[in-house]
Amino acid sequence: MNRNHTMMQFFEWHVETDGTHWKRLAETAPKLKESGIDCVWIPPITKGQAAEDNGYGIYDVYDLGEFNQRGTVRTKYGTKDDLHKAIRACHDHNISVYVDLVMNHKAGADETEVFEVIEVDPFNRNDEISEPFEIEGWTKFTFPNRGGQYSSFTWNYEHFNGTDYDAKTGKRGIYRILQKKWNDKVADEFGNYDYLMFANIDYEHPDVTNEMISWGKWLIDTVHCDGFRLDAIKHINYDFIRDFSNAMLEHTEGNFYFVGEFWNPNLEACRSYLDHTEYKIDLFDVALHYKLCHASKAGRKCNLATIFDDTLVHSHPMNVVTFVDNHDSQPNESLESWVEDLFKQTAYALILLRKDGYPCVFYGDYYGIGGPEPIPEKKADIDPLLFARYHKAYGDQEDYFDHKNIIGWVRRGVREIEYSGCAVIISNGDSGKKRMFVGEERAGEEWVDLTNNRRDKITIADDGFAEFPVTGGSVSVWALAEVSSDDE
Repeated sequence: MNRNHTMMQFFEWHVETDGTHWKRLAETAPKLKESGIDCVWIPPITKGQAAEDNGYGIYDVYDLGEFNQRGTVRTKYGTKDDLHKAIRACHDHNISVYVDLVMNHKAGADETEVFEVIEVDPFNRNDEISEPFEIEGWTKFTFPNRGGQYSSFTWNYEHFNGTDYDAKTGKRGIYRILQKKWNDKVADEFGNYDYLMFANIDYEHPDVTNEMISWGKWLIDTVHCDGFRLDAIKHINYDFIRDFSNAMLEHTEGNFYFVGEFWNPNLEACRSYLDHTEYKIDLFDVALHYKLCHASKAGRKCNLATIFDDTLVHSHPMNVVTFVDNHDSQPNESLESWVEDLFKQTAYALILLRKDGYPCVFYGDYYGIGGPEPIPEKKADIDPLLFARYHKAYGDQEDYFDHKNIIGWVRRGVREIEYSGCAVIISNGDSGKKRMFVGEERAGEEWVDLTNNRRDKITIADDGFAEFPVTGGSVSVWALAEVSSDDE
């Protein structure tokens, strides 16, 4: 029987800028596998606009840390050779690798060009607030130090539909390139959310779509990754995302995974996006993330019994990646919505120990966050949950969501995994207990709390029930201490 799959986002904004991150991944791979992680989502592997760029200010998609461009050979995370070694190390330990793709924009152009634009209202990009005028824009990408290796395609203003800086005047704004329009198959925030930042790629241009699909295939063949995390997809023509994913699936004979960052908690918008892209990609559960964030701040005022209402994991359990936090939601970042530390272990129990969703553990939670306001690691809190997910959280699930401050559920276990099965109980208020059924075949078994938040031992009654306690404001995961001999 296949074990539960668990992803880790293997970066946060403040990982060291000294080019050692790929080496760190290679060294860490054995421990990740041992802890129950069998997939890593890694940051953008392509050359950014500077050595310290996190990869989202993307310059050259064909430079994986190989050419001296933008003042550096390596990327923030290391060289191309380091990257290859890291991916091989992951594969040696049966860990899949998903690469973060940034396809919405380009940054750090080699030259400026003069062309005509119309300035639009940043709060309603459909409203023009100027007559046509000329700007000098950073839109010409020639990659002179790569010299056409891997691809001879170069970019100019005709391949973009908007930019945000006039080098002639030094003025910033949102400038739609004349004779271009915003794509209408994008999010409708700010009237139209095609434009996000830098030089915005025009997916109405056939040369652009052909080049980007060709590049995607090249990237798969070059680094032998197992999937893509697609960045900022609500800003990209969803027809292109559908065509791109179909082309990659055909190229890999269907053996490839996609998850998209569609940052919208509205379920109808998510459902519509999944429809448009033919359910070829999963989406992150932004709605659940926001509910976890709210619960972490509201304490006992939050009704835990409704925590999964109006979430993607509830409505589309087969097309969702659940997460607690990520690089954008961490403190001081663009989508800051940090789940408070006291609730963090509980939040991870809610995504790791249930039957639905593909959970993703955040590097910044597991290993801590650096930068000017460091946050300590929570590895000791998360490891018991990863252990429980790998060894215990299998089989039928029965919910006991009958109290607003104390909820629980049971996983009944499966015969194929000896000693599997668990009972999870969570409180965001006072200490308490919940009587839950784990199976008459469990009668007489002695269960312990794998989190060590409780030191009690619980004996399962003859009728298969037990009263499982929980300390106020915490989580307990009750199960047999033993694991299958296959896991030794």
